[in-house]
Amino acid sequence: METTIPQSCLQCEHRPERFLCDLPADALQAFDGIKSTARIPRGQILFDEGQSAHSAFVLCQGRVRLSVGVGASSGKKVLLRIAGPGEILGLSASLSGRRHEVTAEALDNVQVAVIQRNNLRRYLKDHCDACLQVLQLLSQDLENAYSRVRSVGLTRTRRARTSRSRLV
Repeated sequence: METTIPQSCLQCEHRPERFLCDLPADALQAFDGIKSTARIPRGQILFDEGQSAHSAFVLCQGRVRLSVGVGASSGKKVLLRIAGPGEILGLSASLSGRRHEVTAEALDNVQVAVIQRNNLRRYLKDHCDACLQVLQLLSQDLENAYSRVRSVGLTRTRRARTSRSRLV
């Protein structure tokens, strides 16, 4: 059963359990002023890898698959993770003004808060609490990326050792 998320973040019953949603009332009220909400049907792409980032998306309801392409001609994608309610999608690309590094596809019918890049930057400049939470999110993303690289490196090292030991 699908529920409707209120237009105002101040009225959302999920606020206490979500990371960015637990900001002080004045910051949430200002956030309400810069966001728009959108419903995205299952299977629709929120943004594609390589696409210019003009907005960030706060996932209010539903799940989104984040994947990355492997090889330009193969068309294959590797699942990075499944994002859930309360997560911010496209944040680093939106803040940096670069292209999206991943593709985001709705696994369910989702509802998102959409924040245009310029509005997000101005909002973070004016609201230190939100800026600190965004810094924490970006730091966690970086830690997760380092962890993934380590695990891929360890897997390759183990495979190489196993291959060499078979040859001996």
